[in-house]
Amino acid sequence: MRRVLITGGAGRIGSLLTQRLADEYSVRSFDVVPQEAVDGVETVRGVIGDLDAMVAACADVDAVIHLAGIPSESVWEDLVRVNIDGTRTVLEAARLAGVPKVILASSIHAAGFRTPTATPLPASSAPRPDTFYGWTKGAIESLGGLYSDRFGLTVFAVRIGAFQETPWSEVDVPIWLSPDDCVRLFRALVDTPVTGFRVIWGVSANAEGWLELDGEVGYAPADDSATVAHLAAPSDAEAHAHLGGVFCAVPLGRPLW
Repeated sequence: MRRVLITGGAGRIGSLLTQRLADEYSVRSFDVVPQEAVDGVETVRGVIGDLDAMVAACADVDAVIHLAGIPSESVWEDLVRVNIDGTRTVLEAARLAGVPKVILASSIHAAGFRTPTATPLPASSAPRPDTFYGWTKGAIESLGGLYSDRFGLTVFAVRIGAFQETPWSEVDVPIWLSPDDCVRLFRALVDTPVTGFRVIWGVSANAEGWLELDGEVGYAPADDSATVAHLAAPSDAEAHAHLGGVFCAVPLGRPLW
């Protein structure tokens, strides 16, 4: 049975994966906050910036799913400390512990200023961040590429879309990632024989979407936002102009929540 470490295991996506992957993998969940007990899951409390703690958490692990981080626009210094320095620590710990694969949580907002295209936009497209937060996600993609090229790690950077039960607003419809497809995606990335470095769009099979899905890694989404789009709140034309929606207009460096 493969051993998987999930950082940020108590977060929105982390808690879902911790519960849903535990029946297939030996799961270790790492987070800065106390975690509820889940059958078959080992919990570890610590901070991702602590190299010794991360090396210990990576012991005997086959893959790291790195989700821990600040998930939205925030103060520059905090974003750099947690998202940039924290990710470097995780990658370095994986290297030192001999973990062969790291899956990084990037974001749609690493490419938030991309505009709709007539043909599917490949995930290999260069970052066009919409916020300081989006910039940190583009930066960790580059950092993952460095660790892959330098040390032979397999690194997948997932530009996660609107992870929601149903799209909250119309701008989320093309970039929706259903909870079930989220599990399918990360399961595929843990299991795939594909190696090296690549960036992947983390979205469902949305009829209104314009992002290129990566079938080579074995991801086969089954959900389509068209079935739930009627539940989304209206969005204005300005928000529809870019991939990042309203993030393209929020004040830089100011926490949203």
